[in-house]
Parts: sequence; structure tokens; C-alpha cells
Amino acid sequence: MAKRKSSSTNIFSRIFRRYFIDAMSAMALGLFSSLIIGTIMNLIARIPGCGVLSTLASTITASDSVVTGAAIGAAVAWGLKQKPLVIFSAVSVGAIAYAAGGGPVGAYVAAVVGAELGGLISGRTKLDIILSPLLTIVPGGLMGLFVGPYLNDFMRMLGNMVNTTTEWAPFPMGIAVSVIVGMVLTAPISSAALCISIGIDGLAAGAAAVGCSAQMIGFAVASYRDNGFGGLLSQGIGTSMLQFGNILRRPQIWIAPTLASAILGPISTCLLKMTNTSVGAGMGT
Repeated sequence: MAKRKSSSTNIFSRIFRRYFIDAMSAMALGLFSSLIIGTIMNLIARIPGCGVLSTLASTITASDSVVTGAAIGAAVAWGLKQKPLVIFSAVSVGAIAYAAGGGPVGAYVAAVVGAELGGLISGRTKLDIILSPLLTIVPGGLMGLFVGPYLNDFMRMLGNMVNTTTEWAPFPMGIAVSVIVGMVLTAPISSAALCISIGIDGLAAGAAAVGCSAQMIGFAVASYRDNGFGGLLSQGIGTSMLQFGNILRRPQIWIAPTLASAILGPISTCLLKMTNTSVGAGMGT
């Protein structure tokens, strides 16, 4: 009985790591390489003399652009450690899902399905050049077309609930949003991907950014004695995820940054009325 329980736990752990850590972390890289960097380029384009960046950025961030979906598709297949032909085919899968209105989550799920099925046959037949793209694009594309839009609608519904509830009850929601998104940032899950996927904005997005910043700055300052100026920069303007291994060994070190998130969240929503967009909500500093 103990052996069976251990086996089922191990399987669950492997599934969780593969799809909620490896694949979602890769999805975040796809978002950073497309939508997020495009948004940053749009901001830089406002500086006199940098207007040319606006043309590049608009191609990425336009509402009818599939660039983000294609980047997510490739990134997810890469994160699942698939062969090159499957990765390149997943570009099409992500683009199909995004074009169908599946958003980032639809592109993610479609890419996972396509990449896993394509990976079953990739490199195993002499017709690999034909069969691998077919087995990746057809099921992944169908998933993106028929399931992706419903997933995106569900995620947007969650985001609207968070946004509306934060407007109605800014104090408790300021604490909840700040703490949860901040902890997601530090955990090996992408806070940026989460916030973009559910589409939080306004006060909720402002609290999310504050929570992420509290985690990043908190760990950067706390570890300065050990990591020096390089560690201060890599965590303070990079990511506090670098501390997750230490958190697993000593969970108590997570208390102070999380408490800071809980204190600053309602200050953001009630006092400062800080707002943000879904793209910036999970970015922290």
C-alpha cells in the first residue's frame, strides 16, 4: 500500500513539474520574447528619435497579430524538450490557437497537446519530416480552434471577478492579490504569464505589481550580505525565484517578504490607488 501511494505521488510530481513548472516557465519565456518586449519597445518608442521601434512593436502587439501565440507554441515545445521538427511545428499550433481567440492559455494548452503527440512519433519513422508536423499541428490546431477560446473566456472571467472584487473590497483584495501574485513570482511559476492570462488590470494589477516588488526587493536586501551587489541586482530587478531552492530548505525566510506584500497591497489599493495593466502586473520592479 505504501509503495503504491509512493508511486502515485511520484507520478503526480512528475506531471506537475512537466506541465506546471517546465512548460509554464517556457511559456513565460515566449511571452517575454513577444508581447512583453513588444510593450516595452512601445514605451521606448515614445522617446524622441526612437520612433522606428513603434513599427516593430506594433507588429508584435497588434490585436490581430499571432506573433505571441507562435512564440508561446515554440517555447512550450522547447520546454517539454521535444525534437526540433516538433518545436518548429508548434509555432503553427500556437499561432492557430491565438488567432482563434484562445489567448495565451489557449496557445499553451494547444502547444502542449500538439507537442506531446508529435513527440510520440518524432524520430521514430522514415517519414518523420511529414508525420511529425502532421501529428503536432492537426491535434494541437484542433485543440486551439475548438477548446482554446473557451479556456480564454474562462480565464478572462476569473480576471474580471478579481478586478471587480478589488474595486468593491480594496483592502482584503489588496492583501490577497499582492500576496498570491508575489508568491507565484517567487515560486517556479510565471506571475507574468498568470496575470496576462487572466487579464487583471486596474487596482488589482497595481496590487500584483506591488506584491511582486516586495518579494524581489525583500529577498535582494535580505541576501545582500551573502550575495553582494550582483545578487542585489539579479533579485531586485531580476527575479526572486533565484531564492526558491533556499525557501525549500528554510521556509521561514519567505515570511518577511510575504508579510511586506500583505502590508503594502492594501496601501496600494486604498491609499495610493495604484493601477497597472495585465502585462505589467506580474513584472514586479
